[in-house]
Amino acid sequence: MYRLRRASYGLKQVAHTWYTQIDNYLSGLGFTKSEVDVNLYHIVVDGKFLILVLYFKDLILTSDDQLIHSCKEEIATEFVMKYMGLMHYFLGL
Repeated sequence: MYRLRRASYGLKQVAHTWYTQIDNYLSGLGFTKSEVDVNLYHIVVDGKFLILVLYFKDLILTSDDQLIHSCKEEIATEFVMKYMGLMHYFLGL
């Protein structure tokens, strides 16, 4: 799990601006947004799925380790990120 860091706190339109920016960036990388959940993105690279979930300013990636690493490096070129470690539970699950 990674935490995306931005200096845009305090504005009412921050959430909309943030999601528009990250959505445009992920779409530019080739991710497809889920029709069921607007925070769920996926891409197929060399026959392997990479699933990305946005939860406010957290980014959850699941896939092959090498694919996760390359995706993380690509996103880190645009956004400041902090590695939060492996995810042990999600929303109490």
